[in-house]
Amino acid sequence: MRISRLVIIVNLFILLGVFSLGVQAAEPTIKVKSIAEIEVEAVNNGIKEITRSSPIKAVPGTEVIYTNTFENVGSETASDIVINNPIPVDTEYKAGSAFGKECEIVFSVDGGRTFAEAGNLKVKGADGNEYSALPRQYTHIRWTYKGQLAAGQSGELGFRAVIK
Repeated sequence: MRISRLVIIVNLFILLGVFSLGVQAAEPTIKVKSIAEIEVEAVNNGIKEITRSSPIKAVPGTEVIYTNTFENVGSETASDIVINNPIPVDTEYKAGSAFGKECEIVFSVDGGRTFAEAGNLKVKGADGNEYSALPRQYTHIRWTYKGQLAAGQSGELGFRAVIK
């Protein structure tokens, strides 16, 4: 039941092609496109090649690469673009996998209400004490693009997660 629910979720991401993302920018208009892919290993003429493809069926343990492309479709240069991305349900963030050129990357463990650098995230244990958060406890990722994104230009950011 859990696998079929997860397959449905992954297929919805593929069909919709867009996650529920929050994007904030001043005047320029930013368009965000999100995709989920898996790496597929193949041997062609004795040479191992790794390619990416849309996951048709994803089972627990599968590593999924979530990539967001953001494009300035406005007429003015954009800066300090903020993109919030929830880590999909039934997945765990893969430590150290978030990427984004010229981006400040922070994480949330409380459903996206607050964000901090990975080393500064704290969670309360069953005993009431605070502990350093583990990557599997992250709920959201926030990228703040610090560069200047001219009209018509785009950037790419993303992360990897493993299906539970």
